[in-house]
Order: sequence, then C-alpha cells, then structure tokens
Amino acid sequence: MKSLGVLAATTMTGSIACSKPKKLPNIVLIISDDTGWHDVGYHGSKIKTPVLDKLAKENVELDRFYVYPVCSPTRASLLGGRPPSRWGINAPIGGRSKQALPHEQPTLAGLLQTVGYKTALAGKWHLGLRPEVGPRKYGFDSTYGYLHGQIDQYTHHYKNGDRSWHRNDQFIDEEGHATDLITNEAKRVITEWSKAPEPFFLHIAYSVPHYPLQEEDRWVEPYNDTIENKSRRLFAASMTHMDARIGDVLETIKESGIEQETLVIYLSDNGGQKDWYPKTEYNLKHGPNDVLGNNLPLNGWKGDLYEGGIRVPAIVRWPGKLGSAKVDETIIVYDILTTVSRLTGVTFQQDWVYEGIDVWPALAEQSKLPERVFYWRSNKEYAVRKGNWKLVHVGKKLEEGEELLFDVIADPYEQSNVLDNHPDIVADLKAEMVKQAAMDLE
Repeated sequence: MKSLGVLAATTMTGSIACSKPKKLPNIVLIISDDTGWHDVGYHGSKIKTPVLDKLAKENVELDRFYVYPVCSPTRASLLGGRPPSRWGINAPIGGRSKQALPHEQPTLAGLLQTVGYKTALAGKWHLGLRPEVGPRKYGFDSTYGYLHGQIDQYTHHYKNGDRSWHRNDQFIDEEGHATDLITNEAKRVITEWSKAPEPFFLHIAYSVPHYPLQEEDRWVEPYNDTIENKSRRLFAASMTHMDARIGDVLETIKESGIEQETLVIYLSDNGGQKDWYPKTEYNLKHGPNDVLGNNLPLNGWKGDLYEGGIRVPAIVRWPGKLGSAKVDETIIVYDILTTVSRLTGVTFQQDWVYEGIDVWPALAEQSKLPERVFYWRSNKEYAVRKGNWKLVHVGKKLEEGEELLFDVIADPYEQSNVLDNHPDIVADLKAEMVKQAAMDLE
C-alpha cells in the first residue's frame, strides 16, 4: 500500500505532522489470540509466563488497556486506527465470508511505508479470508502465516478444511507447530532486516491460546501437579510455549544489536474464551474443551462487552526511552496507530479519519490523558465509557434490550449495576452511544 487512498470523513478529522526523529525505531508488535486477564503469570495466574512477567516488570505495563471483544474487530481497529464498527466489522470474519477491511483504509503498515519502513506480518491476518484481500494489499511488504481466524496448529487448515497457510498471499504447505513457524519467520525478518538501512515494522500475530490447542507433552507435563482440569492444562501449555517463543524473538532482537532502537508492544486481541464444544469443526478431531481462558477477577468472557471481554494484558518496551512503570490511564487499541505515527513522523492528510490519540506522554512520563468517549459494538451489545462510567446496552438494536451502568473505577469487577441511581449520567452516555452508532457502517 505505497499509495494510500483518500478516506471520506465521517467523524473527527485532523492532521498529525511531526518532525521525524533522527533515527526511526524498529517496531515489533506482538499479539496473542484469546489471552485472558488471568492467563499471565504477572496477574497471579498458575500459568508460567516468565518472559511476559519480566517484560511487564521491567517496562511499561498497561493496566487499563482495552480492545474489542473478538478477533477481527480488534485487528481492524489496531491497523485502521478507528472503532471497527466504522467498517461494519462487529464480529469475527468467518466461514467463506467475503467481508474484509476496505482497501482504501490507510493502515498502520501502509502509513509506516510512507516514512520509509519495511513492513512484515508473521501469523494471523483475519481481515480477509482470500489472497486477494490478504495483508499484502494493506501495506505489508512481506507476509507469512494464515488468513483465517483459527487453524489446526499442525495441518494449518481452517476449521472447514480450507487452506490458509501462505507466504506473500500464496498458499503453501509446511510442517511444524504454528507457534514455532511464526516465531521462526519473525526471527528471520529481524535477523535479515536489522542489517538494512531502513527501519522495519514487524507484526507478530500468534495463533494461540485460541483453540484448537495441540501441544507436545513437554509443554503440558509441568502443569500435571498444579492444574487439575485437562483442557486448562492444555491452554496453559500453549501459553507457556508461546511465552518461550516470545523470549526467542526478544533474544534475536538483542543478538542483532538493535535492542535500544526497537519498540516492542505486546497485547492480547480480546479476553479469554470460556470453553469450546465443537459441532462440526475439524471433523471433530479436536476438543471439546470445558475450561479454556480465565479473566478473573474481571466480569465476562470473550464476546462480551464487560471488562473480561475487552480489558487485556498489554506491555510496551523501548530500552533507553521508557522506564519501568504501571500505567493506569485508559488506553484503547486504536491509540497505537496514532502514537506510533507521532513517534515516526507520519503525516496524516487532512481528510483522513482517525479516532485515537497520542498516548506517549502516559507511557513515558505517566501523564494524565484527556477525558474522552470510548465506544464498543458487537452483534449483540453496545457499550460506551466516559470518565469512570460505562453504559452497556444488551440488545442487537439501541431501540430494544436492557441497559446496565457501572462505575468501573470504584467497581472494576462490575458487580453493581447502578443504572437507577444516576439518570443524568445514563442519559448522557445513551446520547453518546446514539451519536457513536450513527457513525457506524450498518
């Protein structure tokens, strides 16, 4: 996407014109699939994630980082810099759907290309299920991984049997566990591109701990005495396997001599999934799994607009630029595009639409961020947050269903619905919800 199309403005517009830093940072953006709040060691889990634990302890842990409740919406928001409902992406793109992120949408990868970056994706795409809407059409120079939302970890086929594994949008067949193959590709890109004069953007999108989970005994056995449930042990094994491979990526960055000039971001795409009982998927080769993720003490699961579905683990590292801190400012996934654009000197054209803000002051200086409205939409719910208050509308349409109001600062686990106590706040948030929904693609 060397040439970016013009996007008609439907909401706030503006321009970011920053002086380009003397040396642009490499950017490594790592996203795991279905990692819940209580699925990382540094949140008190029994799951062993020593690499992520160390990363959080020594760098910037984002304690109130929000995404969308399922895969495709979060990935669209991450790359497009807006709530995904603006493109009508309110649920996972599945089956043989022809839905995709609009080609004219300026993406994070495409924007970075305009300031000289080489760009690569290793892993999951899930924003178009066919090569003609694969990642190379959206700003990635090099792509490797799978197009769909889930795969068999070894055959790399989608749940209905469709091929998905590709290199540069051309289907290929390879042997190996997806976690290892994705890591090997990431290491190759880092090793080769660290020698080039251009900076690089590497997006690593792991396939786990999303089902189907298939792990060797060496990853499962350490949990035999600590986790009773078989499905949860397998989930834990997939997390520890991925954690070790993230460690390999970080070690490759270090060995390549680019640690001080590389910004690393880690996040999960949504909260943990409760369970999985397949009906026809993978010809019933995998599952069922009665226990998968864990979002405690947060309320809700993947797919929900309660905190457990949308508040996830996230960490930012840039040695020499960021210290060790726990940031409790509210940050949302589409802020990444805006913040990275500021850091790299990207210029937004006046008629492009973006809805994130630059959160660098919160990361670098723990500064307060301005109050703003956050908005989520799925196929079954809406939610808005403003200040401490979050209004959840349970219903496919705003004209039907029920509403709940939570003070997510005083009541972060959403135990008390205080809707009847604050009619003025409810009216204000409902008006914001209607305003936001009017900007969506129906």
